[in-house]
Amino acid sequence: MEPNVADILIEALPYIRRFSGTTIVIKYGGHAMVDEQLKEDFARDVTLLKFIGLKPVVVHGGGPQINTVLDQMGIRSQFVRGMRLTDAPTMDVVEMVLGGKVNKAIVMQINRQGGKAVGLSGKDGGLITARKMHIVYQEDENKPPEIIDPGLVGEVTQINPAIINTLTNQGFIPIIAPVGAGESGETYNINADLVAAAIAKAVTARRLILLTDVDGVSDTSGNLMPSLSVGDIDRLVRENIISGGMIPKIECALDAVRNGVKKAHIINGKKRHSLLLELFTDKGIGTEVMI
Repeated sequence: MEPNVADILIEALPYIRRFSGTTIVIKYGGHAMVDEQLKEDFARDVTLLKFIGLKPVVVHGGGPQINTVLDQMGIRSQFVRGMRLTDAPTMDVVEMVLGGKVNKAIVMQINRQGGKAVGLSGKDGGLITARKMHIVYQEDENKPPEIIDPGLVGEVTQINPAIINTLTNQGFIPIIAPVGAGESGETYNINADLVAAAIAKAVTARRLILLTDVDGVSDTSGNLMPSLSVGDIDRLVRENIISGGMIPKIECALDAVRNGVKKAHIINGKKRHSLLLELFTDKGIGTEVMI
């Protein structure tokens, strides 16, 4: 028999009680940022989290939107291991799109649902300090690896959580563009998963949630694995069951749970209300990672 609305609410109650007053860091990206219905669902879900006592913090991507503007300007996009090679003209576009158009659109969507969202760049208030990332790339195992300079691509060296804590304690929802500042004032483009994990650690979040375009980690038969420990992950990587683009997401999840975050979740943002289904139901819908 299908559960009725009352059954669903009763199932959610212990989770609402458990998470009340805690910080949840959400990496928002993929198809959920493009589809109009999913964008509205996300804004509603984040607003609901705030109203029932959680402290959501959103870190967003914006790759498709960046690609569109770069194409319009005749600038060709290049990627290595999922990282956008970023020269100075590309960095100008990245900062304009992420910190401007995309960030403010998310803020507006949440505010329209009754939330109080505030848009930030990682450069605001010294939130994200970064340094240049160098990518080690090995296309052929019979050849030595190359060290590739990706330009103005950064990795997080420090998070200053004061501005986030101030906003969440005052009832605001921080919406953060993954752009950071170097020691000499240079601007860096940073992978949003890396930023979300670093912020989750810095604010000792109860949960880190990574929205993707897949259901989570699946076994060789394509069945979703709902829960993984560190030991499970080491084995699955060795056996090449976790591979490709899932590896950096798993690495972010592991980094978070090894540094104070109770659990990290990889979920499919293409499913409506995926945030609520993962947090407030017994079965969840994705893969949770824990120590």
